[in-house]
Order: sequence, then structure tokens, then C-alpha cells
Amino acid sequence: MRKIQFTIDIEASRQQVWDALWNHDHYREWTEVFYPGSYYESDLQPGSEIRFLSPGENGMYGVVEDVVPLHHAHFRHLGEVLAGEKQEAIYGEEAIEHYDLTEDNGRVSLTATLNITDEYLAHFSEIFPRALQKVKEIAEQ
Repeated sequence: MRKIQFTIDIEASRQQVWDALWNHDHYREWTEVFYPGSYYESDLQPGSEIRFLSPGENGMYGVVEDVVPLHHAHFRHLGEVLAGEKQEAIYGEEAIEHYDLTEDNGRVSLTATLNITDEYLAHFSEIFPRALQKVKEIAEQ
């Protein structure tokens, strides 16, 4: 797996950026870039399960490794979900997705860090910046 990282500066408060990321309605809005109708299921508490899903309940499941509201949300992917059913855990410890917020002079930098297979590298390198741009637009409204 390769680590890829994307950062975007947002003229908004940490609260606005956090809400843009994790409010369920806003999450659906910015993840449209990946797949229309995407959503997540989780209480975002460390140790809890999280499911990243599309309509038809297909997607991925994992664990919430750590969440400090307004600062970061770190997830580790474990496997896939097909028609609502978790499949065998196939991803190793390195299958991460992290969102980190830092603030400087009223501007929030949002950094997304992912470990990804070469197979999906080109796709996510192109699409993830578009998703973060949507987060920016939502937070700055």
C-alpha cells in the first residue's frame, strides 16, 4: 500500500469543517464525488465499527481508531460489505483513512491521509481533491 495525503485550507471554524465532514447530510453531499448516495453508519466513538456505504448497502467496514472532535477522525478499514453483509476481513493494519484538522489564524487546514493499493492510486489521486473541495464549499457557506 502507498500513503497518499491531501490538504486543503478552509476559511471556516473547526466546528464548521467538522460539521461539513461528519454531519450526515453534509457527508452525503461531499461524498457524492465518490459515489452518489454514499453514507456512513457509526457513532464515531473509538473502538466502534464504522461502515462506509453506498445505496444497496455495499461498501467497506472498519473500526474507529480514534476521534477527537474538531481535531481528528482516524479509521482503519477491515473489509467489504456486500448487500449489508460484512465479508471476511481482508485488509491489513495499514489500511487507514485519517482526517486531521489544524488551525492557524482563523484558517483550518484539513488533511486526509490514506493508504491505498496501486490499483486505486490514480483514481483516488484524481477524485479525493474534488471531495475535499466540496467539504470546503460546505464549511464556508
